Amino acid sequence: MILKNVEKKENNTAAFVVESDAAEFSKAVNGAYLKNRSSISIPGFRKGKAPRAVIEGMYGPEVFYQDAMDELAPEAFEYGLKESGLKTVGAPAISDVNITDDKTVAYTFSVSVYPEVTLGQYKGLEAAKNIPEVTDADVEAELNATRKRNARMLDIDDRAAQMGDTANIDFDGYLDGERFDGGKAEGYALELGSNSFVPGFEDQVVGMKIGEEKDIDITFPEDYTPELAGKAVVFKVKLNSLTTPELPELDDEFAKDVSEFDTLDEYKASIRENLTKSRTERADADFRNEIMRQAVENISADIPEVMIEEKVEDILRNYASQFGMRDRNVSLDELKKMMGISDEAMESSIRPAALFQVKNDLLLDAVMDAEELADTDEAFAAYVDKTAQDIGATAEQLKQYFGEDFMRHEFRKELATNLIVDSAAVKAE
Repeated sequence: MILKNVEKKENNTAAFVVESDAAEFSKAVNGAYLKNRSSISIPGFRKGKAPRAVIEGMYGPEVFYQDAMDELAPEAFEYGLKESGLKTVGAPAISDVNITDDKTVAYTFSVSVYPEVTLGQYKGLEAAKNIPEVTDADVEAELNATRKRNARMLDIDDRAAQMGDTANIDFDGYLDGERFDGGKAEGYALELGSNSFVPGFEDQVVGMKIGEEKDIDITFPEDYTPELAGKAVVFKVKLNSLTTPELPELDDEFAKDVSEFDTLDEYKASIRENLTKSRTERADADFRNEIMRQAVENISADIPEVMIEEKVEDILRNYASQFGMRDRNVSLDELKKMMGISDEAMESSIRPAALFQVKNDLLLDAVMDAEELADTDEAFAAYVDKTAQDIGATAEQLKQYFGEDFMRHEFRKELATNLIVDSAAVKAE
């Protein structure tokens, strides 16, 4: 094969011509004959046994040409890609195929190429880092949440429902005198004050007595589901039973029951330490994200649309896989319908996220090149071990699934990210 006429064009596209010689084409034609002969019937021969010359004599010498050209095309593209040194994105397109009298075949491929990236400032960036102080009230809130999770539920039969009680109710919703979908349940446990029902519903259950039935008038919020948004409805409610939590005492015995500590003071200190750690980690993550956002926004690149489209597809399919939808044969349009994703959501949320991810990848690749980042085998092995541990796999399983080249590239991207973030400064308040 011979590479000819590599031409870079506008909008990060390029075209190149690869020409295969007569011997390569002849071999491909014979391969097409061997592949197709079992399905060809020729009078006087058993099906699949007719010689190639006989078939070509009956149907013309070009009968296997198209299959042969199709067979050669991937090989021609890979050859042209290697020889040209182009770094392409997306699938190639064959814009022209020309076969000459001497049986040479010239393929013209059109491709999108990896964009040139101009780095802006990526080192020495600044961002705020706010770590909220852990107060006594924060510790008390955590303690009370733990007390609530460990509360003993007591049956109530001598008073009306109060906020904080759990009411076991039957309810049946009516819109304009007709039941509406999803508006009926029996034996439903509703914690009064949890705000888990439509605003105003729980307030009207307060004061009901066991066995009492009551009509509750509710107007759904304007941002509710379209069929009920802003609509006035009536719920017929019956209170079946009441329970209320009996919270454990806050003492050393409580600390022993719910933690590894012997005293309440030790347990409180542990809560404060864990809250401080989690808030510090959150602040570090926010700082890291803001620095990376700035670095991403500082690059300049003419990004091919195909890169954004591929990332959009990755986001959608990864999201769908979380719900068990892993069939790659399902089209994106079908996937969007199945998941209820509107065109507005695509434009306002998913596409911007895809664009940011593409630009982030471009940034990190450019930083790797600019800084000539190199990784050692020892550091890479440690990275793979930690990543595998985080997802509950082994290093070998991880490399086998993703491939070592992919994992090594991800490691170098992490090195580039760390370089950007580690060079950043906390903005003075």
